[in-house]
Amino acid sequence: MDATLSGAALVTVTGAARSPLHLVDGRIGARTGKGGFPVDLRDHLVFPGLINAHDHLQVNSVPPLRTGAPFPNSYAWIEAFQEHFAEPSVVAALAIPKERRMRHGALKNLLAGVTCVAHHDPWHPALDATDFPVALLRDHGWSYTLDGPAYGPPVQASFAATPSAHPWMIHLAEGTDAVAAAELARLDRLGCLATNSVLVHGVGMGEQDIDRVIAVGASVVWCPGSNRRLLGRTLDPRRLHAAGRLALGSDSRLSGARDLLDELRMEDLHGTLDRRALLALATEAGARVLRLSRRGRLEHGFVGDLVIVEDRGGDVAAGLVGRRRADLRAVVRDGVPRLADPDFAGWFAAAGIETVPVMLDGKAKLLARELADPDLLALEPGLEHAPLATHERYPAEICS
Repeated sequence: MDATLSGAALVTVTGAARSPLHLVDGRIGARTGKGGFPVDLRDHLVFPGLINAHDHLQVNSVPPLRTGAPFPNSYAWIEAFQEHFAEPSVVAALAIPKERRMRHGALKNLLAGVTCVAHHDPWHPALDATDFPVALLRDHGWSYTLDGPAYGPPVQASFAATPSAHPWMIHLAEGTDAVAAAELARLDRLGCLATNSVLVHGVGMGEQDIDRVIAVGASVVWCPGSNRRLLGRTLDPRRLHAAGRLALGSDSRLSGARDLLDELRMEDLHGTLDRRALLALATEAGARVLRLSRRGRLEHGFVGDLVIVEDRGGDVAAGLVGRRRADLRAVVRDGVPRLADPDFAGWFAAAGIETVPVMLDGKAKLLARELADPDLLALEPGLEHAPLATHERYPAEICS
């Protein structure tokens, strides 16, 4: 079902414009066709769907290691985690089929307004499901790290096999010691530092390393929550951001924040980058770094992935940065709502999407039925089925 959203402020990193937004065949159109469903969004803000540039979808329900931090580097954390594998809670979590854990990781992202994710692990058939909760970065190359574990494609072979027009990703310089500090130079000597190289973390990089990344045209995915939790600090993002060579990732809950909204909120409190810069990292900049040509902006021909929130006044970027997932009025993927407040029920119905009433962090929501498998909901803290009567207390529909 095509739709026209009217009355809202359409937000970009430079400001906001008030004009109708047409959703046609899952994309943003120049105009809607006959019969487009009207959605009145006065006093609302509309943002592009968020882009999470780094996650490991299948481990978001695995209990994290709670002792030993800060570590000198990620290799020390991996070594410490080996004993943690024997913990009964970890054994039970990993016994859940990987397909379900991957869907859970994707649902975690969708609940926070993320509609596209870079999954940094081997591809799995579950990721190709037509009803998978989020879109995924595809046709990219990757390796895990320069040194152990023996997991994923070999570094040089994987880089050589990745076309230069596609991103190639690797965890790099994830630490604060000499080992991490030496990794950028090592990668360069291997011939694997190029314009399509996307380096995840980069905490151990020095100023000359950042000079080199910018000069080559490579990029870094900043995961500040994960870095501070495991390593005690993160990189200074300002030069990479100014050069347009930085994206934002949440990492998984094994080390990172609950979700990308929490990353944005926490970094807003740290104040290293302003809110518009943070919004850019999760939208336009993320799309540029990952070479997603039709994502990250609200423009004709772009994918119809949206996040809708109430307009609370002030800087429009603040309309999303600082919010929590229960604050999101609606998350739209491919032009149709997937998660929304109950007064969006008419839009779901017009689009032919059956819904299930749920509670998200204590707030009533509607969730597309195909995403509401009870076993899936059971994996997500703060998300549970709710009786329909709970939703009947909410205002009448905004859709007409």
